[in-house]
Amino acid sequence: MPLLRFCEWLATTPGSIALHESRYLYLIILTVHVLTLCLFVGTAVMVDLRLLGLTMQSVRVSEVMTRLLPWTTAGFLVMIISGSLLFYAAPLLRYQNIFFRAKMVTLVLAGVNVWVFHNTVYRRVAEWDLDPVPPRRARLRGGLALLAWAVLIILGRMIPYQVYWFDCKKQPQPAIVNLLAGCITDSR
Repeated sequence: MPLLRFCEWLATTPGSIALHESRYLYLIILTVHVLTLCLFVGTAVMVDLRLLGLTMQSVRVSEVMTRLLPWTTAGFLVMIISGSLLFYAAPLLRYQNIFFRAKMVTLVLAGVNVWVFHNTVYRRVAEWDLDPVPPRRARLRGGLALLAWAVLIILGRMIPYQVYWFDCKKQPQPAIVNLLAGCITDSR
């Protein structure tokens, strides 16, 4: 409940209202979010495909990482900033959105996967850097990352369409839907 109260308060702030009601600014931020998503996912997919041994097999993994990681990081940072602004524009709608919640959980899991890769498998990259097909653990992390990026994109794309399936204003709904969407009902 504290998070719900925070989102309710955030939605009433002048910045949130102005951003939500803006004719062009919201669309510009959404466009920046999508473009940086393309930059981030595009470079991340190239790295992950190399980790799977499916592309650039003659290029060292460390070289691929060195060249693409700055672009991936920049895309991620701008994507997170623009995504935060999109959340700020309609915090209560995002709070009560199953797809948004699932996207945030997936984003955390993807981050954990990247952290595990960099703190375990990648520390020993010198041992397998020139291998056309990296070791199984690197391939596993690359495959999990590809899956996470695909799920994130699908969930992000579903966020605007929640109103057709899981709208908190349309009651009654199954209790599990209300729970997952954060709906406040009379039964709570």
